Amino acid sequence: MVPTVDAFLAGRLDEVEETVRKAAAAEIMPRFRQLATDEIVEKNGPYDLVTVADRRAEEHLTAALTALLPGSAVVGEEAVYADPGVLRALRGEDPVWIVDPVDGTRQFVNGDAGFATLVCLAHRGELLASWTYAPAMDQMAIARRGGGATLNGEPLRCGSPEPGRDLEVAISHYDFTTDEEKRVLAALLTEGIAPRPCGSAGLEYLHVAQGRLDGLAFSWENPWDHAAGLLLVAEAGGASGTLAGEPFRIAGGNTLPFSAARDEPTLRHILGLLASAG
Repeated sequence: MVPTVDAFLAGRLDEVEETVRKAAAAEIMPRFRQLATDEIVEKNGPYDLVTVADRRAEEHLTAALTALLPGSAVVGEEAVYADPGVLRALRGEDPVWIVDPVDGTRQFVNGDAGFATLVCLAHRGELLASWTYAPAMDQMAIARRGGGATLNGEPLRCGSPEPGRDLEVAISHYDFTTDEEKRVLAALLTEGIAPRPCGSAGLEYLHVAQGRLDGLAFSWENPWDHAAGLLLVAEAGGASGTLAGEPFRIAGGNTLPFSAARDEPTLRHILGLLASAG
């Protein structure tokens, strides 16, 4: 009997965590700091990399996750690169696994532990559960819609920024932004804001959920970079929204840039500054 999404959420989430851990153990960590030159390929430029670990981990996750939830689809970063039509699954009726096998590939290639495997289960545009796993640091953050967020089993709460302190905001990395995007993001170079380029998007969302980072401002909308983190921040008590003042739509068509933050006032402040650049 094929389980419904509700039945799956009620009883099999632990199996997803185990699947994510197994994929990382089998396909990612054995290659960490062991990559050969011919196992690293440029996609759209010198900063946009893919490795054999990305591809093998996504294949592993695709097979395992669809076996756990028959009838589900997978929208993975590497599958979409090969066939952009895969994105259509986000607008369909079937449950969808949104997968970034190695978020922070540049860090992974450089031997930096700041990378993660991101998995999010969505249905009809709603984010239902997510897993953010940093295998080199043994950190597993899990969120379930309406069920809160945890890091290694401990509850996560964003909290609110300390009054009077500069807001620490991670923004789209300059290597991946256009001149126009740089111009808009430069609105955050102002008194009371301390912006810096982001690393792994998934881990930056985790930092917001932990209260270690006050906010994010991103100028791209690839679902595999944002789905897991947006749910994680929301379930830790944070907020997110686009420049148009709307919720971020995982299927695309958002007014960019968008932001996520520790609380609603911080979100409004960041979006207000970005809007001023328009």
